[in-house]
Amino acid sequence: MRGHEHSTNANELSGTVHGFVVQTGSVHGGIHVSGGGAREVVPPPWQLPPSVRITDRTDEIRALEAHRDRATEDGHPTLAAVSGLGGVGKTAVALAWLHTLRPHFPGGQLYADLGAQAPDGPADPGEVVARFLRALGVPSGQVPPTLGERVALYRSLTADRQLVVLLDDAATAAQVRPLLPAGQSVTAVTSRRRMPGLSLDGGHVIHLEPLSPEAAVELLEATLADGRVAAQPEEARALVALCAGLPLAVRIAGARLAARPKQGITAMVRALSEEHERLEALAIEGDHDVRAALDLSYQGLPPRAARLYRLLGLHPGREFGAPVARTLLGGDAAEALDALHDANLLVDVAEASGGERYRFHDLVRLHAAERAAQDESGDERAAALLRVGRHYLAAAGRAEEIIEPGRVGPERDFGRGVAAESVAEEDFGPVGGQTAAEAALDWLERELPNLMAVVRLARPMGAPELAWQLTDALWPLFPRRKLYREWIEAHREGLLAAEEAGNGEASCRMLTSGALGMLATGEHAEGLAMFERAAAAFLERGDALGHARTLNYRGLAHQRLGQRDRAAEFFARAAAELPAHGDLRAGALARFNLADIALAQERYETAAVEAEAARLTLEAAGDTYNAARAAGLTGRACVGLGRLERAEAELSTALSALRAEAAGFETAHVLGGLARLSERRGQPWQARQYYREAVSLYGSVGRSRSAEAVGAAARLGALESPGTADSPPAPPAPDPSGDDRRGSGA
Repeated sequence: MRGHEHSTNANELSGTVHGFVVQTGSVHGGIHVSGGGAREVVPPPWQLPPSVRITDRTDEIRALEAHRDRATEDGHPTLAAVSGLGGVGKTAVALAWLHTLRPHFPGGQLYADLGAQAPDGPADPGEVVARFLRALGVPSGQVPPTLGERVALYRSLTADRQLVVLLDDAATAAQVRPLLPAGQSVTAVTSRRRMPGLSLDGGHVIHLEPLSPEAAVELLEATLADGRVAAQPEEARALVALCAGLPLAVRIAGARLAARPKQGITAMVRALSEEHERLEALAIEGDHDVRAALDLSYQGLPPRAARLYRLLGLHPGREFGAPVARTLLGGDAAEALDALHDANLLVDVAEASGGERYRFHDLVRLHAAERAAQDESGDERAAALLRVGRHYLAAAGRAEEIIEPGRVGPERDFGRGVAAESVAEEDFGPVGGQTAAEAALDWLERELPNLMAVVRLARPMGAPELAWQLTDALWPLFPRRKLYREWIEAHREGLLAAEEAGNGEASCRMLTSGALGMLATGEHAEGLAMFERAAAAFLERGDALGHARTLNYRGLAHQRLGQRDRAAEFFARAAAELPAHGDLRAGALARFNLADIALAQERYETAAVEAEAARLTLEAAGDTYNAARAAGLTGRACVGLGRLERAEAELSTALSALRAEAAGFETAHVLGGLARLSERRGQPWQARQYYREAVSLYGSVGRSRSAEAVGAAARLGALESPGTADSPPAPPAPDPSGDDRRGSGA
């Protein structure tokens, strides 16, 4: 038999050839395959591994099937890629889908483990397609020698065949492409890496996240199948939470329990509760375990990405932005971040949080920290943590300057050469109609879990200065967003750190700022004691300005304790001494506090004068927040004086400014003033609206039991009682001098 001749090339075959005849040499068009003489009929291959139970994947399987329907309608092969973290159930989902297709694809099922994480490297596509050819009936001796010839034959054999193919654990899209069959076949690809490149081949890419708590409990129950989950539901939820929703981890925990039928779920919870032992506990001897799955992903990383993975494992919080990665890696970390994301070792949370932002799956974070402990020296780990701390301190300090440009703070440098290192800048760019201060406050609140984690770690890692300096930089956030728990905790830790560092000035700052947090949470006596400690320390240091500031603070504590006359004495001394020592802003705050006392005592004229003087000074100092508070207090005093037009102007200005600051407690005060103004104008319906919002705001910031909140709720109740007239008699006309009976304090 003579082959096709072209140019100077000719291939000759002699004798009798049985089975497939392959035309080679210079080939034009397709590869022609013809049957020889009588040959054995090869049954279809059915190579798919058996299915395993899956939960909570209905949406993903429905999406895969919808993609197949579209491809079939268009006359194209179906290609789908399932990506996700090792152990998240990619293969289980692919198998669950593909097994349902067997009645519709009689041509068989092909399966290949492409070994992306194999110790000796990913599988060679040429070897895989050769196995596929043999499974489809091509004798070993007749498998073509080159990849191109094998692929051509493979596609010819599958052109008219209804076939299902699973390519498991793929390394790259390039490894997959030679293995895609032709015709109306269905191919599923699983990979720990995201494979957007397969979209160019018509592929539909889905990404698997860990299971929800409910689905994870269901999987645990199916794994045990002995009633223990139903008998211990809370313990079961605790167990799957420690497995972080990773199906492999849940199955391993369930399998270990199944082997111990008399053991309660609590015992496994205990075994997993210690973080450093959790990966060890999630293993079954001689079988897959979570650490092994993550080790394989880690070993496939480029060196620079692997180092970033280790260093990010030291990060004290769950989420972090791209600037942290740049700080740790000492330069442009974009390529390394992309590699970690593509390997599904990082979850991109930018859509929910804004900017470039990532988090680790809980078990991945443990693995990364474990690799850091193994592959980084103690000095390298300490230096990395210190770089993270300095990054957050520098960013928080910059945010503080934007929010309170007039606030005088200490020079922040925690030494040991770290100050000379570069730190990546955070972006505080306003979003939408935000001001720069609002954007900076939002950044501080979003990063607060990380900032608090650094505060807690600073002393144990030998950098106490970092704890109190970061706490001090966080000061603008705490009162504005009413973050009381963090306020108290940070200042307690900051005080311990300042005392450990032997820094008297820092200790006084932590005492005064921390005591203000005590006042905000109702711990007035403890707050006063802290202020007294600070006052004594300032006197001992010879710091007259610091001592003068404690006068204002001690006045606040006495005011909260109901000792108004004693409070007024302290405020009056502070209002006189603070400007004399050069702190005009603090002096203005003392006058504001005097106005607040006067308002409570219905000395409206004094309240209006002191509040207006405070507002002018605060505006000049650039303190817009406290200036707005002063305007609100002036407006409330003017309501009492009957100067209703002035009251409306002041209260409206204050309301706009305080809403923009998201200052719920102070906004509620202003709303109460507007409600009283509406009452005096004979507008009870408007007053009710203001009181309702005020009461809601007091509740939202945890101050529903404050005197102001109780008063607003009482007035609202009175206005909503049956028989309340909508048009009460107009109040008496105010005295032209502005001093009516209420204004005189009578």
